[in-house]
Amino acid sequence: MSSGEPTTPPNNSKGKARATSQDLDERTPLLASGSGTHYDPEPSAPRRRRLLSKLLSVFLFSFSVCILLFLLVLLIAYSYGSRASDISPDELIQRALVARGPDRLDVLNITKEGGIWVNVRGRVGLDAGSVIGVASGDNDSLYKDLWKSVGRWGIHQLDRVSVNLTTIDITSQDDQLATLSLPPLELPLTADPPPDDTWLTKVSIPVYILPTKNVSALARFVRESWRDGSIRVEASVGRATVRGGRLSDGGWRSMLRTVHSDVHSRVSVKIPRLPGLPAPGNGQPLPPLSELVALQSFRIESNSSQLAIHANATAVNPIPENIHYTSASLPFTISLPAINHTSELIPIASVETAPFTLNHPNISVSLSGRVLSFNGNASATVSAFLANYVSARDSQLSISTPLLPGLSVNTTFPALRPKPQILRDVTIRNMKIKSNGGDMLASGTVYARIVLPPGFHVDVNVTRILPDVLIFDGVVPDDEEGATPPPSSEVYVPPAPPLPDPLPEGAFGHIRPDDWVASNSIRVPSSDGDGTAVEVLAYIEDVPIEVLPGRDREFRNFVGKVIFSTNGAVAGVRGEAAVIVGIEGLPLDHGEMELDGLPFKGLVRIGKNTLPASLMS
Repeated sequence: MSSGEPTTPPNNSKGKARATSQDLDERTPLLASGSGTHYDPEPSAPRRRRLLSKLLSVFLFSFSVCILLFLLVLLIAYSYGSRASDISPDELIQRALVARGPDRLDVLNITKEGGIWVNVRGRVGLDAGSVIGVASGDNDSLYKDLWKSVGRWGIHQLDRVSVNLTTIDITSQDDQLATLSLPPLELPLTADPPPDDTWLTKVSIPVYILPTKNVSALARFVRESWRDGSIRVEASVGRATVRGGRLSDGGWRSMLRTVHSDVHSRVSVKIPRLPGLPAPGNGQPLPPLSELVALQSFRIESNSSQLAIHANATAVNPIPENIHYTSASLPFTISLPAINHTSELIPIASVETAPFTLNHPNISVSLSGRVLSFNGNASATVSAFLANYVSARDSQLSISTPLLPGLSVNTTFPALRPKPQILRDVTIRNMKIKSNGGDMLASGTVYARIVLPPGFHVDVNVTRILPDVLIFDGVVPDDEEGATPPPSSEVYVPPAPPLPDPLPEGAFGHIRPDDWVASNSIRVPSSDGDGTAVEVLAYIEDVPIEVLPGRDREFRNFVGKVIFSTNGAVAGVRGEAAVIVGIEGLPLDHGEMELDGLPFKGLVRIGKNTLPASLMS
């Protein structure tokens, strides 16, 4: 080392030597690290890359999980949806639809076409869980239960479906019975219903029912159903639209939609044991209407130039007590079969019921109406009906309603029992007997009271009478009953009934005028419980007395009593009479009608001064 070069003494102090100006530049840190290392920005880039890589991995993992879950849910939904879509509408109705009731029926309106608007209240539900197989089971594995829980969750989210049906046709095996029209419905869904009916939802549905015009088909269906013990029909719908959610929903639920065409479902309902009726089935016929309906009371009265009808009836109520029904007024027409043995029906009365409810065990119904106008051809039929009624003979009648045009129900109208005594206190006043060429002729004034049966409170005027009288020696025996001839179809001068065979004990004579005898009548007070009462007087003159075959001896014995008795002798009279009456308010063409076969019984006192000289000698 040369001595001319300056030397730098070594730095023995601790630390580092100060940097020279040549070692500094613009990138030199102002402060040095205490560790002696310099700050280097290059390591931050790998850290950012690693952070982004982690975030991307988490995102991709989460997205993959969501995709998998979505695909899983989609797969489950597709599985359940495919299972549901494979179920036929008929199977859906049979397996899933649960309905109870009806709990109440209310007739809202009756249309001129014969249709009936009925409001039906009941309970309904759709067991969707059992249909698509998500109902919980006791032996389900954990995986299967989780699988089903997704389906049940989906049903709970959907909640209900809306159903819109076209007209429903109800048919039996051979005939169309009725058509039904329903408004759009909401059916609540249930995934796992309990064993009882608490899960069902109460509904109130207006239903329009239009019965078929083929009434014979309806009657045949009712008879056959009762005989078989079950109701079997087929319900057909042209188009059924089902969509998710309520009728007012417009969200995702409404996008779930399916349409079925030509839906057919067979319905079979066993007829239960009905109160008041015999057990259905086993080939047993349906009980006649006359066994189910009882006439409690009725009243016919002259009112404003017409005959008004008021009646009360009871009917067996076979409807179960959980069904309530309130009916509006129902119109009916009462008809009688013509007596000429044809199929003609003669309308005689129009009535309607007051609104009524289904009380138990019997239904009470009040009716009111009027007697219809009918021509002279119908008067014979009405006369025969009234004659049957007062002679303790039931009559057939037909009941129809404009609600079911063409449908008529035949039933029996019960007669009064015991037989009412219409003609009372019959006698022949001032009776005289004379001889005319060997024939015995009787004259006198026929007196009688005509008392109408209970319920007949009408103004009557007896204008003619035609008695058919048997004369007895003494009082008519109580055990003797006169032969009751069938009602005659002749309006005037009905044919003479045959003499009773054998002849009654003590009878010796027979009197019957050849023609009607004019009469007068006057209304008199009637007893409690009776109808209108009138007194009738009719004068008979020179009416032949026929001595009964084989009773000449009885006749002679009676004449002897008359001759040798100071006060004469008592003769019993018994027979039947026909009368022609005018009834105020009865809309007859000729204003009068005939009543035949009215039985009577009475007494006549015959003195010796009433006998002809030929018998006195």
